[in-house]
Amino acid sequence: MNSIPIDENIVVGLIPARGGSKSIPLKNIVPIAGRPMIAYVIAAGLGAGSLSRVVCSTDHAAIASVCLEQGAEVLERPPYLGEDDTPVTPGILHVLENMAAQDGIMPGMVALLQPTSPFILPGHIDACVEALRANPEADSAQTITPVIHNAHAFNQRVLEDGLVRFRFLEERRSAYNKQRKPKHYTFGNLVVSRCRALLAGRDCFGDVSVAVEIPRAYAMDVDTAEDVDYASFLIHHGKVCLGGA
Repeated sequence: MNSIPIDENIVVGLIPARGGSKSIPLKNIVPIAGRPMIAYVIAAGLGAGSLSRVVCSTDHAAIASVCLEQGAEVLERPPYLGEDDTPVTPGILHVLENMAAQDGIMPGMVALLQPTSPFILPGHIDACVEALRANPEADSAQTITPVIHNAHAFNQRVLEDGLVRFRFLEERRSAYNKQRKPKHYTFGNLVVSRCRALLAGRDCFGDVSVAVEIPRAYAMDVDTAEDVDYASFLIHHGKVCLGGA
């Protein structure tokens, strides 16, 4: 792999979509507002001017069929990369290795587009690519969104022997109200990684990651049946505006 040249101008959108979801069977293609969930992510990838191609890595024929219908390329994922506890990085490297073997060249960046983040926008992808290109020392760029006050780390509790205590008691004593707490963020909806960082053994976030802040609604991750209903509600009531969808 070290002998394969890297073209920094090539950015690939990668959608990892295994078929073995436990919370909802075939969750990646469950309908949201009348469309397969993965279709929203594919539309965002195809609508992003910064991406050279959009590839879905999957181990399930039904998911592959939907992706092809929506205009994405499909690469078959080996079963050992589709287990519940399989890290994401080996799946990314599997795709990159196949691209390098087929094309004789390695992409410079890969945008990880999770199918359970249906509210990714083309602009989110382009902004991350632009931010990463603007910082040559960074390994990745990721979207983030502010944590709501009740979920702030200093407000979190733990249970010990049936009793509740604050996880960060000393910090909360000095930052006892919203105004005193430092602003915290949670992951948004996508990360764009430099392929050279992945090949060097770093994970998709690397050691240095640039931030692109997005509104909280667009950071939704769909995991349960209730999430599916809420995502449909947000679309039907115009709470999110989906470019390319």
